[in-house]
Amino acid sequence: MASLTNRNPPMLLELDFTQPMIEVEPDEPIGKLRTRGKPRLRAIIRMLHEAGEDPRVVGLVAKVGGAKLGLAIAQEIRTAVQRFAGSGKPTVAWAETLGEASNGTLPYFLATGFSEIWLQPSGELGLIGVSAETTFLRGALDKLGVEPQLDQRFEYKNAADRIMRTEFSEAHREAMDRLQESAWETIVDGIAGARGLTVEQVRALADQAPLSATRGIDSGLIDRVGYRDEVYADVRRRVGGDVRLLFGSRWSPKVPAAKRLTSVVTERNSGVVALVNGYGAIVTGRSRRSFDGPQMGSDNIAAAIRAARGDDRVRAVVFRVDSPGGSYVASDTVWREVSLTRDAGKPVVVSMGTVAGSGGYFIACPANVIVAQPTTLTGSIGVFGGKMIVTGLMNKVGLSSDSVSRGARSRLYSTRVGFTDDQRAQLSELLDAVYADFTGKVAEGRGMTQEAVHAIAKGRVWTGADAANNGLVDVLGGLRDAVAIARERANLPKDAPLRPAVHVPLIAKVRSPKSSDDPRAVSTATSIDGWGDLAGVAASLGLPSTGPLMMPGTRIT
Repeated sequence: MASLTNRNPPMLLELDFTQPMIEVEPDEPIGKLRTRGKPRLRAIIRMLHEAGEDPRVVGLVAKVGGAKLGLAIAQEIRTAVQRFAGSGKPTVAWAETLGEASNGTLPYFLATGFSEIWLQPSGELGLIGVSAETTFLRGALDKLGVEPQLDQRFEYKNAADRIMRTEFSEAHREAMDRLQESAWETIVDGIAGARGLTVEQVRALADQAPLSATRGIDSGLIDRVGYRDEVYADVRRRVGGDVRLLFGSRWSPKVPAAKRLTSVVTERNSGVVALVNGYGAIVTGRSRRSFDGPQMGSDNIAAAIRAARGDDRVRAVVFRVDSPGGSYVASDTVWREVSLTRDAGKPVVVSMGTVAGSGGYFIACPANVIVAQPTTLTGSIGVFGGKMIVTGLMNKVGLSSDSVSRGARSRLYSTRVGFTDDQRAQLSELLDAVYADFTGKVAEGRGMTQEAVHAIAKGRVWTGADAANNGLVDVLGGLRDAVAIARERANLPKDAPLRPAVHVPLIAKVRSPKSSDDPRAVSTATSIDGWGDLAGVAASLGLPSTGPLMMPGTRIT
């Protein structure tokens, strides 16, 4: 208990990584209400980078395990924790368990960023490795009487393989195997460096996991065994006892009133970096939420980038991309705005999150600099298209249909009749054109030949580390690294403000927009249209609901 005689005792910051975090602040009132009180990832990252220098803060303690953090996000947090630990103040991670009947590899990897790790006596250490499992739909579709008529560019564009095949193709297996190996290399190297072990020792221990808490101590993977009360009592003893607990997301730097006033006046006349958030599958129209999660609408993202480009105070743009792709047309719309901003002389720096593949890479490729975590899933430069023929299924349940039409190709997109040879040729021609456009734009943005891009494209997904080696990524790092690069490119001070590209106050949202350039012209919607009128069919039959520039559902766990 804090002393009653000390009204402002030192702060012991605490974090709970067993709970989900909000990566991007919702715009709409309902989203804000639903996420009220939940920790914000960016606030936590900022705290970890800055609070170590705050004399009021004496240490950091965090609960780990449970929440399904993406590997790239876990890596970004881990790097920030190490930055805090560099201050010399104690950083302690504790867990009730690290994988009870589940994979504890990622939470343990995060825990190794702390200077000390505790595990409850009954807990287990599930450092069992990484894997990716793919469910193939073709066998079920055959039994249902659904015939997939799809084509892809090229052999690594394995989103179509899930529907067309019953097992991995050689190319699919090759790509997936390399993704897991690259991620495992990053994890093992990080653990070995943090725990003073060799890579061989870490791999050998993982092959014997899950380990008991006692075995974790003996192997050097865990420092202490104890319960929560013992963890906190030990930390309090080391930092002086008389401390107050404060959630890390609630921490803010202490700034004298005079300096706050000066900074407000200075910021009004100084250059800023604009932040554009691109989260979720890419769709035409407005951003919205669907059963698949958030979707970034080309209208909203294009408007935000245009606003940044037209604002004289904005000297550079950071575009945060976390997307598996989606609509080709929507991706091209965003690509154009990024290109215009770059050509206008305002540096554009892309920061990739957990995934930036297919359409997610399409919208990133014209940027001046691309930053990704070593474990970010990126690339997937390819395309697929076609339709699912449901006539067999209809026959099985006693349904029939007939039609009348005008125009030789009026039923081109009908799911009740297969492609003719002429239509197949047209689809192939279209896919060739989209792939050529995609690889051509990547070549232009990355300063490569189209042939060189094709060699590393073909629909293949890469980790950020591999993408940096083959020229698709410039810098390995997180959002803060991207912001620092943007400031440097724009010749701004290191503390130049980072501001949303568009901010519409709540009261202003009720007024009618004046033009299509008015930020109020785009707002939240709910429909799904990545496949146009076939969106519902696409979703029910296992196709990505958001369009043909979609990477497969790959997750490293």
